[in-house]
Amino acid sequence: MAKAKKASSKDPCREDRAALGRQARKDVPRAAHGAWKPPRKRRDPIAIIEESNRGRVEKLIPIRYGRMAKSPFAFLRGSAAVMAYDLSHTPITGIRAQLCGDCHLSNFGLFATPERHLVFDVNDFDETHPGPWEWDLKRLATSFVVAARDNNYAEAQAKDFALRVVGAYRDHVHECARMAPIDVWYQRMEWQTVIDGIHDAKSRRVAEAMEMAARKRVIEHLFPKISKTEAGHLRLVDQPPVLFHMSEDDIGERVRYALAEYRLTLSDDRKVLLDRYHLVDWAIKVVGIGSVGTRCYIMLLMSVDHDPLILQVKEARTSVLEPYTEPSVYENQGERVAVGQRLMQSSSDIFLGWVRGKRGFDFYVRQLRDMKFSAPLERGSADLFLRYADLCGWTLARAHAKSGCAASISGYLGKSDRFDQAMAKFAAAYADQTERDHEELVKAIRSGRLESLAEE
Repeated sequence: MAKAKKASSKDPCREDRAALGRQARKDVPRAAHGAWKPPRKRRDPIAIIEESNRGRVEKLIPIRYGRMAKSPFAFLRGSAAVMAYDLSHTPITGIRAQLCGDCHLSNFGLFATPERHLVFDVNDFDETHPGPWEWDLKRLATSFVVAARDNNYAEAQAKDFALRVVGAYRDHVHECARMAPIDVWYQRMEWQTVIDGIHDAKSRRVAEAMEMAARKRVIEHLFPKISKTEAGHLRLVDQPPVLFHMSEDDIGERVRYALAEYRLTLSDDRKVLLDRYHLVDWAIKVVGIGSVGTRCYIMLLMSVDHDPLILQVKEARTSVLEPYTEPSVYENQGERVAVGQRLMQSSSDIFLGWVRGKRGFDFYVRQLRDMKFSAPLERGSADLFLRYADLCGWTLARAHAKSGCAASISGYLGKSDRFDQAMAKFAAAYADQTERDHEELVKAIRSGRLESLAEE
């Protein structure tokens, strides 16, 4: 990363914004964020999840439940709607930013910029929406505690992970508050910079292995595994229940319509590039945990020289944050996702766009892989968790600073670790809540209330 120029620390406008943040402490003390007590009439979390299934592809919903039931962390990943409801009952600073909305540690990772640099950033924006900046940080800190417990770490270590991610966020927000706005936008975390900053051999090998794995996650490696030629026609290979073709009579017409409409959301230069490819095949692809049951397609396109391009066309529904904030300013939820992604990421996919399908569903479109890779923390060392917490905290601070007021957030946080300690306390308490909610899901499956499909 190039060293950014700093704005004057005596800038009166910056000082005024920082003062607003300090003033907010009087209404919402930093220590107040440490409390988590379920509302007296807290909604049934399973009912919230069932409600979030409305409009999804019904036959895929058991896969969602099966994935969420595997562990408390898997449950957390799939229950953004539950935590959004709960966060709306916590103290709110009143300082806003563009939020990820589903900010957990597995929604950060590596991907390629248009210049083919490998960077670390937030990489999931299905729930992006403006809101209180602390909601993202609370969900992120909680995810570290839940993941640590899933990895059988001691409670003291789980607390250290939460403190580390919040401390990294606070430190970098302070830095962003002193920078010129354009320098904040130019910032990005290049993975080679991360590797160069690691001095112990074991951790460096892990980081280098992640780079190698990410560079293999490209269409050239994926294409031979998921395609074949049948009767002279190139097709995607069915892998039910996670990849399969649709049988509706009008599906071809709907897919071609969507591709044409999506093309209109691209800039003229991107249209030229897209036009070098033609549509060959399409299929449903089941992805993620919280997204299971939403409509997600992949389109296989080929150039005249038989070079593949695979686009992911993913349904965009109303953000889980919207009921507790304000309606989106975007009529198309796919545009909401695309704009939110560009606001928060340091660099976004050149094919990022959106479309409303013939049946009225909104979608956003991007490349399927393009070196996208998340850290394998399931068996990660404590040192890996701490380093990863640093990266996530730094990255979220930069993402919030792009759209929100870093000076006000910085003023609210202050120089002490008072806020960090409060957030660690909240993260532990909400991790307890997540474990209880996960057990409720398991009970609902055992009782027959919910139908679950456990995949191999």
